[in-house]
Amino acid sequence: MNFSKTLMSFAAIAVTAVISSSAMAVQQGDWLVRTRIINISPNVSSGEITFMDGTPVAPPSGIDVDSAVTLDIDITYMFTNNFGVELLLDLTSAHDVNATGNLGTAIPGKIAEVTVLPPALIAQYHFMPQNNIRPYAGAGISYTFFMNEKTTDALTNGLGAGSSDLIVDDTLAFLVQAGVDVDISQNWYVNFDAKYFLMDTMATIRVDGTNTYQVDFDLDPMILGVGIGTRF
Repeated sequence: MNFSKTLMSFAAIAVTAVISSSAMAVQQGDWLVRTRIINISPNVSSGEITFMDGTPVAPPSGIDVDSAVTLDIDITYMFTNNFGVELLLDLTSAHDVNATGNLGTAIPGKIAEVTVLPPALIAQYHFMPQNNIRPYAGAGISYTFFMNEKTTDALTNGLGAGSSDLIVDDTLAFLVQAGVDVDISQNWYVNFDAKYFLMDTMATIRVDGTNTYQVDFDLDPMILGVGIGTRF
């Protein structure tokens, strides 16, 4: 899925539509529903990979997490003409985990994979609810779940182990948001949305059934989305 081409296509639709559309107008009591294609780009700041007693493993060594594309759905209720609360319901996204530093040199490529689910509740302020171009900003919290963690054979073999597995701690995250809705008809609008999560967690690597290594890291993903919405 080419996210850049999708974004440009939606932008072209929005520009064309703004020229001819009249304002939908958002007001108190409205429900806004959007669905988007999103690109999740983690900005990882990794601590050292250590043994469970805190002793570093082949320093400097850490981890990195790759980007992923998925879908999200959000539902916003407008408590006033300007203020609303959004419930964000992303679909899960699967991310590759790579080692960095000396461990990355010893075990290149993917060492693990993890699935992420980050539902969030966001307070939003809509600046121009009566216009056909309606920017908004928000801030909120997310409780992020990490699921289906699994290591690769490359990591297991590189550690000289018979088996290995990964545990990533679920975590509370804070986020900020900015976006804009652009009318394309009386009932539909194109949406562009950006969110930045402040998220830190810890991963534990079990070797042959025993907790052996751990690493603290900040994930801090930037999430860019483009999609379509309607109002009820």
